[in-house]
Amino acid sequence: MCRHTAWLGAERSLADLLLEREHGLLQQSWAPRRQHHGSVNADGWGAAWWTAARSAPARWRRAAPLWADASLASVAPHVAAGCVLGAVRDATVGMPADETACAPFVRGAWALSHNGRVERSVLPAEAWPTAESVCDSAVLASWLLAAPDEIGPRVRTAGEADPTARLNVLAADGARLVATAWGDTLSVLRTDDGVVVASEPHDDDPRWEDVPDRSLVQVDAAGVRVTPL
Repeated sequence: MCRHTAWLGAERSLADLLLEREHGLLQQSWAPRRQHHGSVNADGWGAAWWTAARSAPARWRRAAPLWADASLASVAPHVAAGCVLGAVRDATVGMPADETACAPFVRGAWALSHNGRVERSVLPAEAWPTAESVCDSAVLASWLLAAPDEIGPRVRTAGEADPTARLNVLAADGARLVATAWGDTLSVLRTDDGVVVASEPHDDDPRWEDVPDRSLVQVDAAGVRVTPL
């Protein structure tokens, strides 16, 4: 399995969003509280964030544990953005273990992370040529990001084709977040200056809301919408 988190709102540093929360992504890399498949997310990490410099996000990935990256700990307090997506990886058995298999995967203005697994055979052949890796998450990301407005219906299609699939995805383009809950936990936190969507709460704030399974979450300037898939 894996864990991921995203923020949309006022500018916040990567350190604040990824490293400094009591039960944030750093802690979830070695001691997640709600992860039901796997227990340690030590097979890599990645982050994407958006700035005014260009529409495509900046991205930083490593095929090593998040807690072992001293460079990130040094740089993260100095980088701030209003939209950030971060992920830590617990690689599925048989999948590649290199950096290209680490989320987030990027296409155009979009970045996407996947918590779960899916049989690659149920994914369309046209997704493979643009996939960043042969791992299931990368092929899934290639297919979903070919039509970002169809992420919800495409997740449903994949889930119906593979009843054992776990398809929690989290995507962003700098101005909106799109997420699905399909087979694993997902939570939303609405604050005065923005919204967090994450695999699990990064603290014990009572405002966290659990997302029902098989739901689509959309966050943009109009607010937060949760609808059944």
